[in-house]
Amino acid sequence: MLVNLISDTVTKPTSEMLEAMFMADVGDDVFKEDPSVNYLENQVAVLFGKEAALFFPSGTMTNQTAIKIHTQQGDQLICDRYAHVYNYEGGGVSFNSGVSCKLIKGHRGKITAKQINACINPPDFYHSPRTKLVCLENTTNKGGGAIYDTKEINKIRKLCDQEGLALHLDGARLWNALEVTGEDPKVYGSLFDTISLCFSKGLGCPVGSVLVGSVDNIKKALRIRKVFGGGMRQAGYLAAAGSYALKFHRKTLNEDHRRAKEISDLLNNLDFVHEVQPVETNIIIFSLKSDLNESDFVNQLSKKQILIMGLGKGKLRIVTHRNYTEEHHEYVLTTLSKMKVYA
Repeated sequence: MLVNLISDTVTKPTSEMLEAMFMADVGDDVFKEDPSVNYLENQVAVLFGKEAALFFPSGTMTNQTAIKIHTQQGDQLICDRYAHVYNYEGGGVSFNSGVSCKLIKGHRGKITAKQINACINPPDFYHSPRTKLVCLENTTNKGGGAIYDTKEINKIRKLCDQEGLALHLDGARLWNALEVTGEDPKVYGSLFDTISLCFSKGLGCPVGSVLVGSVDNIKKALRIRKVFGGGMRQAGYLAAAGSYALKFHRKTLNEDHRRAKEISDLLNNLDFVHEVQPVETNIIIFSLKSDLNESDFVNQLSKKQILIMGLGKGKLRIVTHRNYTEEHHEYVLTTLSKMKVYA
């Protein structure tokens, strides 16, 4: 039995999702004539209380499109030092938009209005790049699936309004946060100018992300998506998976969260583990005692058919997901509890 806990991106469609995809009514989405894509876009826009939405092949493309919408070459965006848009999108911020990043040392990938305020460049000081955009991430990837407090986001929104800044959310795992907090997605729709939402992680779709925003911003996004090569033809087969996931897969995220917490509780009681970051959703980040080698530990687990990821600098990551079953879970818990790790 192979247990892949490297990421929730390894999820695969269920037979029911595949059936929904097979039965999809499709057209040419480049001409906006695919009914299944149009349906999903409207579905997500309404869910978040936004005017419009656009379907994309990937979350990286939605984030990069949003950055290009809100900035010009030579501008600056503010984000946490752990932000996905800075660390894991191939340098696209500079390559695609000619924008620099002002990085903040936040707490588990989360930054505050006070920290942001201290980083905004004076607009009339032409020696510095113009600060034009703030990017948040919820849940935080490198921050271990941490969830933003919307009270803090409200403060950030107020600051952005005062300073004339746009506010974008990388909501790749926002679905996880919403299941924990029980908040109405429209709360997020009211706080952000644009939101990127991923369907190929916890929701189990094979491909796809959606960008929501105003009609004007989504019109701009349509052109940028074309420039990036993101226009797809009969994309309704993929969009149908997203519509199915919204109906049937959101609640199952709670099972991923429960299992992550149980793994965390076990790790906290193992003598070879130094620290486990607090677990709020489906990501566990932990470190071993200083005299132990992380690569050896990852290899040792791999030999037992359990795959996890090393993040570097002593950190290890486990991500639970819908294809991680209860049988897998019991095997992982038993294996970890019996492991002997030596320097």
